[in-house]
Formats: sequence, C-alpha cells, structure tokens
Amino acid sequence: MKILKFGGSSVGNTSRIRNVIEIVYRAMQENNGQVAVVFSAFQGVTDKLIEASTMASTGNCQYKRLFEQLETKHVETVKELISEESQPLVLEKVKQLLNELSGVIHGVYLIKELSPRTLDYVMSFGERLSTTIISEIFINRRIDVEFLDTRELIISDESYGYGKVKFEITNNNIVKYFSEHKKPQIVTGFIASTHKGETITLGRGGSDYTASILGAALKAEEIEIWTDVDGVMTADPRKVKRAFALKSMTYEEAMEMSHFGAKVIHPPTMQPALNKSIPIRIKNTFNPEFIGTVIGRKNGTHPFSIKGISSIDNISLLRIQGSGMVGVPGIAKRIFSALASRSISIIMITQASSEYSLCLALLPKYIEDAKEVIEEELKFEIRDNLINEIIVEDELSIIAIVGENMIKTPGVAGKVFQALGKNGVNVAAIAQGSSELNISAVVAREDEAKALNALHDIFFLSDLTTINLFLIGTGLIGGELLEQIEQQKEYLAKEHFFDVRVVALANTKKMLFNTNGISIPNWKEELNNSKEKMELEAYLDKMVNLNLQNSMFIDCTSSESIIGKYLDILNSSISIVTPNKKANSRDYAYFEQLKHSAQANNVKFLYETNVGAGLPVIGTLNDLMASGDKIHKIEGVLSGTLSYIFNTFSGQKTFSQVVLEAKQKGYTEPDPREDLNGLDVARKILILSRVTGSKLEMSDVQIENLVPEELRTIKSIDEFMEGLKNHDGYYKEKKERAEKNGNVLRYIAKYEDGKAGVTLQEVGPEHPFYNLSGSDNILSITSMRYKNHPMVIKGPGAGAAVTAAGVFADIIRIAYYLT
Repeated sequence: MKILKFGGSSVGNTSRIRNVIEIVYRAMQENNGQVAVVFSAFQGVTDKLIEASTMASTGNCQYKRLFEQLETKHVETVKELISEESQPLVLEKVKQLLNELSGVIHGVYLIKELSPRTLDYVMSFGERLSTTIISEIFINRRIDVEFLDTRELIISDESYGYGKVKFEITNNNIVKYFSEHKKPQIVTGFIASTHKGETITLGRGGSDYTASILGAALKAEEIEIWTDVDGVMTADPRKVKRAFALKSMTYEEAMEMSHFGAKVIHPPTMQPALNKSIPIRIKNTFNPEFIGTVIGRKNGTHPFSIKGISSIDNISLLRIQGSGMVGVPGIAKRIFSALASRSISIIMITQASSEYSLCLALLPKYIEDAKEVIEEELKFEIRDNLINEIIVEDELSIIAIVGENMIKTPGVAGKVFQALGKNGVNVAAIAQGSSELNISAVVAREDEAKALNALHDIFFLSDLTTINLFLIGTGLIGGELLEQIEQQKEYLAKEHFFDVRVVALANTKKMLFNTNGISIPNWKEELNNSKEKMELEAYLDKMVNLNLQNSMFIDCTSSESIIGKYLDILNSSISIVTPNKKANSRDYAYFEQLKHSAQANNVKFLYETNVGAGLPVIGTLNDLMASGDKIHKIEGVLSGTLSYIFNTFSGQKTFSQVVLEAKQKGYTEPDPREDLNGLDVARKILILSRVTGSKLEMSDVQIENLVPEELRTIKSIDEFMEGLKNHDGYYKEKKERAEKNGNVLRYIAKYEDGKAGVTLQEVGPEHPFYNLSGSDNILSITSMRYKNHPMVIKGPGAGAAVTAAGVFADIIRIAYYLT
C-alpha cells in the first residue's frame, strides 16, 4: 500500500489536475491499485472560504461575490475536465455541495456569528468539493476508483480548528474500511468528525496529517507528499538561489527545519508515520521524475556536516534580566506558566549560565501580550529593582543550522559564527540543544538573506564560494580588471573555488546592478543602456541595502568624493580594494580611521596598487613587520612616468622633447605637470611610511618640484610645453654633471629616520637604481634583516594591465579571508 497526498498548488488549475491524474494513474499501475490518494482543496479555496464566512459574520454582503468566484472555479473545472455526457450528473453533485455551503454561509450572515465549529464545517467544503470532482474525473476516464470522505473514518475530540485524533478508534475504522474496499481510494484531506458526527478540521498541515494517519494505520510502504518543490531544500530557494534538494533526512531533522520556518511538512503531521517508521517522500508535482527527499528513521549517506539551513524572517526578542533571577528557583517556571496562560508559544529560549538573564524569541503578534503578562507576574521583583525593565527587540530573524552529523563533526559552531562575523552579521542571541541537532542564531532581519547565503556557501558550496563585486570606475584600469576577471572566471572556479560576480558597475554617467552577475562580455552595452543615472549616494545605498554576502567595493577612480565614503562602506561590513592613493595620503587621522574601521567590522581595506601598481610592495612591508623585522630605510623610483623620462633623457633629445614624447605615448597625465610636480610620488612614499608605523602628514614630505616655478600656474598645457623648452639648459647641465661623475639622474622617494622626501638625485653604478630602464619602478628596503644587502623589488610600476592585476590579486586575498 502506498499513500499519495497532493496539496493545493498541485491542483491549482485544470492543467495541473491533468498532470496529477497521470501521476496517480502511474502509481496505481506500479502498486497494483493499492493506493490511497489524499487531496487538499483547490489552490486558494480554503482562504476564500475563511474570508467569505468572516465577511458574512460581520454582515458584509460582499461574501456573495467570493462565493460566486468559488462556484465558478469548481463548475468550470468540471466543464473542462469531464466529458459532456457525464457533466450533468457530476455538476448535480457539485451544485448540491455548493448549495449546502451557500446556505451555511447565509446563516452566518443572518445571525452574524461564526463559531469555530461552523468555520470548520465551512472549510470542509474545500476538500469535499475538490476530492468529489477529482474522483469523478478518474471515473470519467474509466479508472475505477472510490471516493472516501475521511469524516467516516477519522474521529477526533471537539477541539475545533485543530482536532485531536482518537487513534484507537480511527485506526480500527481505517483497517476495517480498507479490508473491505480494494479499489484505489480518492480521499479528502484535512477533515474528520467528532464522536458526535460533527465535522472538524485537523489544523495546519491537516491534509499531510490525513496521509500520515492513513499510512500509519495501514502500515504503508511509503507516504508521498506531492508539492511544488523538488523535495526538502538545503535552504529557502527564494532567498538562497543555489539551494538544492536533499536526498534524505531523518524525522528529527525535518521537524527541526520545519520548526524554524522550512516549508517541509508540519511536525505534528509526521508523528503517526514516525511512530510506525514509515518513510515520507517529498516530491514535486511539476517534476515528477525527480526522486525527491525521503524522511525516515535513518540518515542516508550525506557528504555535508549539516543537513539544512532554515529561518523565521520576523521575530521579536524579549529579554528578562536582573540580580533577582540569580539562584532563585521557580522564576523560569513562573515566566513560562504566565505565557502559557495566554497561549503564547515560544520559538527559542536562551539563558545565561549565571541565571542573570533569560531571552525568549516570539512571533511579533505575541510580544505585547507576553511583555504585559510577564510584567504582571514579576511586578514585585520589578518594583524592588530585583528584575530590570523588560526589554523588547523587534525586526529580527532566526537562522537555524540543522543536521545530525553535527554531533560527530567538530568546528561546526566555529564555522557558523566565523562566516557571520566576516560578513558583518551581528548575533543577538544563540541557542543549541544538548542533542547538537541544531544551532540557532538571532540576527537583524535585514541580514537574514545575507546570513543564509554566507552559511549556505560555507557548508554546502565549499567547492564554490560566491564573491560579489561592486565596481566604480570603468576606465583603463576598471575595464582591464573586467577583462581579467572574465579571462580567469573558469580557472578561479576550478582551482580556487570562487564564483566571482560583478554585481554592479558605474562610470561618471550611469550605473548598473544585477545580483545574478553582469555579463562581462556585454558590460559596455548593458551599462550604456542602463536607465539608472550615476549618483554616488544612490549607488552606495543600493549596495548596502542589497546586503549580499562576501561583498567587496572596488574603487578604480581617482575621485575625492568617493574616498570620503570609505568609512561608511567599511562600517557597512563591505571590504574595499582600491588603487586610488588619495584616501591613504589624506590626513593621518583618516588613514587610522580606515584601518581601525576595517578591523572593527571584520572586513579588509586593501590598497597594494597604491604604490608600484602590481608590484608586491605594501604586502611585503606588512609581512616583514609582522614577522618582527624593523624597517630602517625605504628608497624608490615610484613613478613610471618619471622613470621613463630620466631613463630616456640620454642627451640625444632635450628634456622638453623627452617629456613631450612621454606625453604622446600616454605615459604622462594629460597635463605632464601632474607627474613632474612630484606630488604623486610624495603620496606614495607617505603611504609607505605610514605602513611602517609613521604618523607623517603630507606637509611633512619634502618635495622637489620639477616644474619650473613660472610654469606652474599657466593654464594652457601647450603654453607649458612651449615654456619648458626654456629650461632645457638647466636639465642638460644636471645631466652632464651626473655623467661627469659617472652617475645617472633618478627621481627618488626616500623615507628614513622618520623623515620623507622626493628629490632628483645622482646615483652611481653601485646603486641598485643605476641600471633602471624603461618605465619600471624599483624599491629598496633596508631593514634589520636586510641591512647589508637591501631587499630590492623591481618591475613595471604603471600601466592598466599590471595595476588591474594588482587589484585583482587583492580581491582574491579578500576572497580567501572570507572563506
């Protein structure tokens, strides 16, 4: 014997009903007709029955409009699925039920009263109508079935709205009935009768309960619950896009997940099946070939340390604390008894080991009553200041991590809280049962989806972690970065297990968001076609409000306005990667704020490309100091532009000609004075000095400005270039003097003994900077360990490709930190 149950969504329209008929017919063939099929009301019907009867009870005659909709739905279903010659007889049965329903609701309208008993009777028509029609569809297709009204078999007490089944008599009725009726049975779900023969409903999940009752009484091989998902999912697929169906889970795991919000199966409905160890299989009506999820006594093979993650998206916390609770027996009992007196259900309880505080998680609808009844119960302790004022916190969610494997797996709790912490998710309360079947954490409601996704990545997608990038600046560096990400996408997924997604882009005109990831090959077209104008505040607000897990903000601009928002971004628990030097070369207080904000929010602020583009400069300094080395001196040619100019200034061309050539090749800024004034190099040595622990300000850096004084304020770049020719003699003289001494000219930044400066210097053949060529950068670090032979770092220090690669490397570093 096999029991099948179909919910309202499975029979939501005529197309779905046809699909269900095929599924049931196949099951009949596979089980030699030994099946019982339980049906819920058609989708939406129960809600309309409740709404119509409630309206009638208030004297609102609009209930008739709802009744007409119900009548139309059922009559049209008959007309579409029953052959014309058979329709009159079936419609007569359906209209008889509808007339009876109409009379009951009209009676409610006349007396303006809706008792629980009457409401149960009204709701029963949903299942009675759907099952009558479906049984007639089978018969019309010459499939020999019987209609079974479970009110004849399932007997309960008189707890209307949630009938408590009397199992001894019910089981006897079921066994006797099925021993006498061998045809496949089409069964009403959700309804039963009292010992007086009055109609009653079985409460939430009542049709599942009906299937479980029948399965247990008949010792069924399996109970199949057909719904609209592929089985029990690892998480809510509406909130976690990568959630997938589990092959199996235990009854206890299913109950835990259901308690904390998973749409699996209502826990009490499983109890009859659990008592008889009958497996329950969750299957998808719209994907019938999929195997689904089996819920049973034993846990099948499972590669993960947990089974699933569920959540309740809106709860409130009620905190009771005070010295009057410490060591005083009976306080908790009084609190729970007071809540029980108002029929208030507690979702989660956590208590400090000192007994100083007790925290209760409740649905918001109960919170006012709960606070009131506890304050009344503890009024004398509150009056005497033994217990503090009762505190209520709203807009919270509970995240529950469930799985029997947690008992055998050390470190699960550590992974949970590490993942939440690194994503800036604060935990307001924690609970774990002694069985270690679940760990529950209360978080801000706005963080629920981010927490679910972060945990799902850690536990179920450890082979692929989603990294969400928000990029501003799509010029040379930003555009090159996008190309590199696209080129490396498959490699990163295969070798590093990262799914790097660019979820937002912006240039000076427009911005574009796509939480599933922007198509990088088409990014220019998509950004140009975007209807969202670029507004920095709107971009940042949307980034923060999306609240995606493993988020990074990538600033590939030189904007002053953006760096002013860095603190807000870090305080929103979003890491930052940037080649923009202006943030770290502002006042020292801001530099410190950025560093401390990143630490306080468990995020990263990385800026390796501030100095030397893709060269490993800042990371190397940090590593040296972390390992105990002491930095004595830093010297460097830190401008690719000035490196090119003085490496090319050989005497064959004048200084102004070399500068013009560098400009024409794109090595300089549009205005070469921005390179020649030394300010960019000064920013770099200032940043390096701060990395070593110095508190220097920009005003402390001595700068030799290579722009002749009278040319510094000229507005025209062409006039500047023309005027520079008048100073070729000065630079020729400097060059010839250096050559006479066997030296070359280098524009060198230097930090030593707490002082920093940038100057044009002569260096000889013994100096590591002597053989520098092209536009390369070079850095020399003299330290306690590298005293006699300084560490030298040399390579391309400018260019979009190497700078983008450095930014990309910082992104990967943060990705590893987040996983």
